[in-house]
Amino acid sequence: MREPSSTFLTNNQPSGLTECRVGGSLILGSARREGVKPMARPRHAKPLIVDVKRNALDDGPGIRTTIFFKGCPLSCVWCQNPEAISPYSEIMFSPGDCIACRTCMQVCPQGAIDLDRHPSPINRALCQRCGTCADNCPGLGMRRVGKYYSPDELLEVVAKDIPFYRNSGGGVTLSGGEATLYPRYLESFLRGAKSLGIHIALETSGYYYQQEFQRSVLPYLDLIYFDVKILDSYLHRKYTGRSNQLILSNLRALLEYGRVPVLPRVPLVPGITDTPENLRVIAEFLKDIGLKKVALLPYNPMWVAKADNLSKKTAYRYEQWMTPEQKSRCASYFSDLTLEKF
Repeated sequence: MREPSSTFLTNNQPSGLTECRVGGSLILGSARREGVKPMARPRHAKPLIVDVKRNALDDGPGIRTTIFFKGCPLSCVWCQNPEAISPYSEIMFSPGDCIACRTCMQVCPQGAIDLDRHPSPINRALCQRCGTCADNCPGLGMRRVGKYYSPDELLEVVAKDIPFYRNSGGGVTLSGGEATLYPRYLESFLRGAKSLGIHIALETSGYYYQQEFQRSVLPYLDLIYFDVKILDSYLHRKYTGRSNQLILSNLRALLEYGRVPVLPRVPLVPGITDTPENLRVIAEFLKDIGLKKVALLPYNPMWVAKADNLSKKTAYRYEQWMTPEQKSRCASYFSDLTLEKF
């Protein structure tokens, strides 16, 4: 198999990262082993929404509305939705949509924008994320990432497609980011959604407080997609910023609860999660805890452009789609499990 031809940052590396080699590729990771950190909580109780995607066909059964919450306790170096990591509002510059009218430069109260500055026209040190540039942009060059909906407002949006849910066996999928960061908000929204008979699925990293989750979120769920990224705790912390101890504990607890179907999902990230060692131990672990099915999520490189548009430095860059051969190799480690299409 051809080795990934990833390109990594070698200058201005994040503090605490060290270099190592995986499959001939340079990988950045944590310099030391640490205990499990307490989970960081957003300072505001009102979650922001990155996007409400209607007519979604890839986030569960049937026709669905997928809600992407902003904020995540993990910081995966390959995050597919880098705009959903921070719980706070952000400004994204999309060069392909900019019409170079320079309105943003004229209205920015901080003077933080210069379209002649490269690679990003936004001086992030000066930007206060007020959104004035996005509000006045005649195109979509400047975009505000993150909008608040009250639970009732969000319910009104998803209720528009109830006929499609019912006719297709679909519903609503909670995604992100990590929706479980906001259990009280979810409880209010989900109570209304279930009163309308809407099927609810959750896509989760598994990093949440068990007690709050069981009390406020779990009773309303019909399906859970649970990510299992890396089984080795040290490597998990290296590439996601967190230990996997809480995640694996939460997965076992869900299986003991037994009332909601749980489908584990393994993201296939070249050079990180797709290694034979990692896939082999994940397959064994899933069998050991009694799971019969698994979904494999092939790597999607489209996140790289989004990270660049947010001026986010990336410790990992791999800008190619996985080949059929790479996907088949990964699937071969799960021959004793049923592979679910996702």
